[in-house]
Amino acid sequence: MTTSNADQIKEVVRERYAARATGAAACCGPDGQKPLLLDMKGIYAGTSLTDLPIETIAASAGCGNPTALAALKPGEVVLDLGSGGGIDCFLAARAVGPQGRVLGVDMTPEMIELARGNAEKVGATNVEFRLGELEALPFEAATVDVVISNCVVCLSPDKAAVFQEAYRVLRPGGRIHLSDMMLVGELPQAIRDDPQRWAECVSGADQQEDYLARLEAAGFREITIEAEEAYRTDPGLENLRSVRVRAVKPA
Repeated sequence: MTTSNADQIKEVVRERYAARATGAAACCGPDGQKPLLLDMKGIYAGTSLTDLPIETIAASAGCGNPTALAALKPGEVVLDLGSGGGIDCFLAARAVGPQGRVLGVDMTPEMIELARGNAEKVGATNVEFRLGELEALPFEAATVDVVISNCVVCLSPDKAAVFQEAYRVLRPGGRIHLSDMMLVGELPQAIRDDPQRWAECVSGADQQEDYLARLEAAGFREITIEAEEAYRTDPGLENLRSVRVRAVKPA
């Protein structure tokens, strides 16, 4: 992939999620919309969302619930890669408690603005959102206990850099929990070449073995697939999988 291709992909992704953030901010007046949005978020089954702003739920575009798998502990520092409207950050904040801290990073200014507004609504004083790219995280090395991400690494045109950065900011012994899209076969070339399908978390999905190899090359160990399921049955998308992965930075 050339630099121009990568720049084009980032711009398409940024535009898509800026529109999503703007739409979430505008959509959510009537309380009657809340049950519909909660139904849409079946991936959070078993997790209460009723105390979260409806804008947070409407902005979510995840494929899993990484906080449910991360076994977060009180006092931990958590970093959410591609934090969007903040849904996973607010869930993580519950788990780490007031003595813990949750950081969210997103490259879309509109999402950062939405997330910060949502943090004020829920009184999440232990949550902070920063504008930045996953390939160059705006955080110091070895300052985070847990990295989570929800269907965002697949949007990056440089996944190796994302994993290297995640490894850098983790403390020794820290762990990463990823809900993401992967492939167990090929996609039609027309889908592969479509930047819009990349922004839909489709054409940017890595082959599963490549994805896991990138984690290992970044330095992660104890790499395990916690769950895997077919995500779409549309023609051409039969090989797309929603996968939960865990890995550890050696102590």
